[in-house]
Amino acid sequence: MSKLIYLSSPHMSDEGYEQQFIKEAFDTNWIAPLGPHVDAFEKEIAEYAGVKGAAALSSGTAAIHMALKLCGVKRGDRVFCSSFTFAASANPIVYEGAIPVFIDSEPGSWNMSPQALRRALHKYREKRQIPTPVIVVNLYGQSADMDELVAVCNEYGVPIIEDAAESLGATYKNRKSGSIGKYGIYSYNGNKIITSGGGGMLLSNDLAGLAKARYWATQARDEALHYQHSEIGYNYRMSNISAAIGRGQLKVLDQRVQQRRAIYDRYYNALKDIRGVAFMPEAAFGIANRWLTTLTIDSAQTRTNTNHLNLLQKLEKQLVQTRPLWKPMHLQPVFAGCDFFEHSQDENICVDLFSKGLCLPSGSNMTVEDQDRVIELMIKYLGG
Repeated sequence: MSKLIYLSSPHMSDEGYEQQFIKEAFDTNWIAPLGPHVDAFEKEIAEYAGVKGAAALSSGTAAIHMALKLCGVKRGDRVFCSSFTFAASANPIVYEGAIPVFIDSEPGSWNMSPQALRRALHKYREKRQIPTPVIVVNLYGQSADMDELVAVCNEYGVPIIEDAAESLGATYKNRKSGSIGKYGIYSYNGNKIITSGGGGMLLSNDLAGLAKARYWATQARDEALHYQHSEIGYNYRMSNISAAIGRGQLKVLDQRVQQRRAIYDRYYNALKDIRGVAFMPEAAFGIANRWLTTLTIDSAQTRTNTNHLNLLQKLEKQLVQTRPLWKPMHLQPVFAGCDFFEHSQDENICVDLFSKGLCLPSGSNMTVEDQDRVIELMIKYLGG
């Protein structure tokens, strides 16, 4: 029986960096939340990203929530957000009682469409409902066209929260993904390019804002001998053990990017000539980390008339784990009724991608044999 090939499983360093840092935490009894590894992880990730500071939190979702609060989001406000993303990008908007407005993708990067964003901002300015921030998601390891999006937002005086949960290690015009918005966020969930076993990071050049986020994330405890709270807080801080794992993983991040890009290249070279198959493009403005290799399948063009969901089911029976592309947020039952702005009058990019897109196994710990098995099955089922 063949082994299960996971979509994207954790991959610890061969050098054992994570174990070394964890041992240090145990030896010094720094087990509970906070501690020297948390401080060091914040410093190291800020240096890596080229920003002034970072705050280590319990998840990327928590980081988005803190960024929204720092932007002054309150009940009834509008917050614009990429529609083509995971729900964690949008859920924190509702935590604050705000109203999401979803923006379509553009075909060149699959990320937020500047022209759809401009149209949305123009309409909401006429309503006197300019959004408090815009959440731009860097999808599947590739940066959005940040210069264009920043220029549009600057016209309207709106800050950007850069959701780089999937794109740690990617670049945009030689700048690190996650470092360009007013606030950036990373995720270290178990399926990400590096993991801390769960956790996230809020990045910014706004050091006062980061200090405020740490305060909120530590139950908003005032400086007093007794337990005193002047604001509502959250239990959002990262543990010292998680930070120890994250520090070890950060040491091999560049290696992980190279490995995932190599896996993409093998898939691309083997499958690019199959009729009906098209891979996610890499925009000329940056280098993607290829967190997941993603593609679309036009069943009308394939020799077997197989669509992406048929293929998913067939691969699952062969113990190969795949996933559809993200279901756009404006199609989710929980966000029914929220406004959505298409890329253009005749192009709904994210819905089209969802209707035929698939993520292939992309973990950096995949063997060549694993990759060959996926390739052989793809060729078999698609008639390549």
